[in-house]
Amino acid sequence: MIREKLKLLPDSPGVYRMFNAAGEIIYVGKAVNLKNRVRSYFRAEKDRSPKVAAMVSHIADFEYILCKNETEALTLEASLTKTLQPRYNILLKDDKHFPYVRLDETKPFPRFEVVRRVKNDGARYFGPYLSAVALRDSLNLIRDFFPVRHCRKDISRSIARGERPCLMYHLNKCCAPCSGNVSREEYHALLESVCSFLEGKNQPVIDMLTKEMLAASDKMEFEKAAQYRDRIESIRALGEKQRAMGTGDADRDVFALVEDGEEAVIHALFVRNDDIIGSARYRMTAGGESAGEITGAFLQQFYAEDIEIPREIAVLDLPENHETLAAWLREKRGRAVSLVRPQRGEKLQQVLMAERNGREEIEKQRLLKTREWERTGGAMARLSALIGLDEVPYRMECFDNSHIRGRDTVSSMVVFLEGKAAPKEYRRYRTKQDAGGDDLLAMREVLTRRYTRLKEETEDAIARGGEMPAAPDLIVIDGGRTQLDVAVEVLSTLGFSHIPVIGLAERDEHIILPDEKDPLILSKSDPALHVLQRIRDEAHRFAITYHRSLHVKTALLSTLDEIPGIGDKRKRALFDAFISRDAIAAATTEELAAVKGISRPAAEAVYAYFHNEEKQEKNDV
Repeated sequence: MIREKLKLLPDSPGVYRMFNAAGEIIYVGKAVNLKNRVRSYFRAEKDRSPKVAAMVSHIADFEYILCKNETEALTLEASLTKTLQPRYNILLKDDKHFPYVRLDETKPFPRFEVVRRVKNDGARYFGPYLSAVALRDSLNLIRDFFPVRHCRKDISRSIARGERPCLMYHLNKCCAPCSGNVSREEYHALLESVCSFLEGKNQPVIDMLTKEMLAASDKMEFEKAAQYRDRIESIRALGEKQRAMGTGDADRDVFALVEDGEEAVIHALFVRNDDIIGSARYRMTAGGESAGEITGAFLQQFYAEDIEIPREIAVLDLPENHETLAAWLREKRGRAVSLVRPQRGEKLQQVLMAERNGREEIEKQRLLKTREWERTGGAMARLSALIGLDEVPYRMECFDNSHIRGRDTVSSMVVFLEGKAAPKEYRRYRTKQDAGGDDLLAMREVLTRRYTRLKEETEDAIARGGEMPAAPDLIVIDGGRTQLDVAVEVLSTLGFSHIPVIGLAERDEHIILPDEKDPLILSKSDPALHVLQRIRDEAHRFAITYHRSLHVKTALLSTLDEIPGIGDKRKRALFDAFISRDAIAAATTEELAAVKGISRPAAEAVYAYFHNEEKQEKNDV
């Protein structure tokens, strides 16, 4: 079927989609000539990259869409790649859209709003804000010092109805255009001062705040003066930008690709008015493609959305189709755009700066991964060797108990997968029998319940031929030799004696092994001990949290036990309605009787109990 379709391919520009046997789109590409490009995949080529070879081996069908020219094909390819995320395309992993502040000056009384897309709609945009903190500071300062509106109110309708100004007007934080007392010209003059502030012209605001600070100081209102001082510092910090080399009006984005094996990082610098206003890093999925090809795919996906396109884009590696890309960018921007690989001067210095930062980022990520592996996978590998396991445990389960003076005994089971916490796998248990503070009794019950259920699920899966339930590769018991002996006994009884189990004595941090008389003592800096401590501490935290929530509830319920006519259902109803003992004690008879399930006599009994108790307390005093 593919051979026949290849014969019918046109000599036209377009976009093609490759499908696997399951009908999934695995690759999207564009071509100036569809016939030549698509046929090239099915020719025997020795120098084909492993990634392309793997893709071709999975192609079961293809389709194409004709386009008027290469620029239109590039636009469609960018859209489809962004939407479909095909497996074999070079993909941008980081889908970041920086926020902007938008002002629609065509409206009589516009407000400033935060948007994630820059559109060619005639509105005025400020940004991008690469820091959410910087954006929040800007909006807070505008709200504090410029009385422009921030509400979504329909101004024309408010004026027609003669509505009163809101609280912001009385706080001197809005000039209240909704009142009809502010003309369009006056309001837009105020907006212009805000726009100057957003464009970095902060000195007028600083001068105004300095005047207020000095006035407050003269009145000996030193706390107020300190607030003005802090605001001045915030504005100055907001206005400080890292200077680029030069004093012109450069408006460019700078990108440098850095590769390290399978890692591909694009480091970006954003230059506005010759200031580097920020930087960002983007990870790419790539495999064997050239640096220019990866850079081209990145630019195509990065600018596919409604995002500000500067006059200049400087890259370390120029894409082969850079002329087509530049034409596409010009069409999206509506004005001139140049895509260049600088050879000298400040542009080259900025590209090299981006490259240095990209290399540093890759090195940092490598070190972080190494450290993460040392404390998780590496620690588990060392632990398995120390305790004599044939394989490194994937799933580790740890148990701990908690109670207060023998009451409300609970247990927790926490799970680590490959040395990392897996909270979705956690379980908590409330002991069904009265353990009375007996840790061994509680441990026996919880282990029996957990592994009896595992046994039943395993037998059911075998009978039905279904998926086997998750079983631990290592069990950790928070306790010493006696707690470990209980665990070994329970596992043996239920047919799980093949699962390794160890204890961790909390006092000395000794590892207790079932078949070893002496404990395993590790250095306090040993990562194998650290991973056991982490899972034990997590089990302890989880048990304590559950116990506290349970104890608050049972403390109230135990108080209500003393009231005649109040059984379990009525206790639950009162607790659900009033939450706390004090709230029930403060309720009137009518409020108590209004609770569903509480009769009038029962409400009177509850009221009498708490009020008699109050009288008794007063008499005791």
